[in-house]
Amino acid sequence: MLAPKKVKYRKMQKGRIRGNATRGEKVSFGEWGLKALSPRRIRARQIEACRIALVRSIRKSGKIWIRIFPDKPITKKPAETRMGKGKGAVEEWVAVVKPGQVMFEIEGIPYSEVCVVLKLLTHKLGIGTKIVGRH
Repeated sequence: MLAPKKVKYRKMQKGRIRGNATRGEKVSFGEWGLKALSPRRIRARQIEACRIALVRSIRKSGKIWIRIFPDKPITKKPAETRMGKGKGAVEEWVAVVKPGQVMFEIEGIPYSEVCVVLKLLTHKLGIGTKIVGRH
């Protein structure tokens, strides 16, 4: 599963996802990309599920790029714990995705297959997406 090797601070504040993506909004590496249409936190497990689905469906014919990385820690306190006693332990890692950000890129397979594969990823992510081309 994806997670940073080392971070400066162990825990982070929740924050809000505001505005549109200003970086990573164009297809830079492959021919086709999957662009987010709504703001969301994507879990490391979801990214891994998408990676496995991509690898299985493309086989050895194409190439993939994952443009998002889960670098934000999400903490959780144990169930039935009283208030206070500090912030909970890090439970999982998420990638913060803004509308307009390209999350995955593909090349080397025909457009008919690209549509099927990227639609499968949309179901795994649970986020509104759009298929975009390089040009």
